[in-house]
Amino acid sequence: MGVRVWIDEKECVGNGVCVDACPEMFTLDGGIAYVLLGDRAVPGGTAVDVPDHLLDAVIEAAEECPPSCIYLETT
Repeated sequence: MGVRVWIDEKECVGNGVCVDACPEMFTLDGGIAYVLLGDRAVPGGTAVDVPDHLLDAVIEAAEECPPSCIYLETT
């Protein structure tokens, strides 16, 4: 079982909490957060597999996100 993460960019307020928690999985561009796939930001709503070694940091990012726009899915 794995976990995928995605961001609803329409809800994002761009405070960067996700980037602080896990810069390997999140980036800010134009004041909006995006999930990273490698070194590329993916469009909002696109779910990306979370590597096991980053899972705790991604969960922290989702929990700390003020507008709660980071979503986790179990696969």
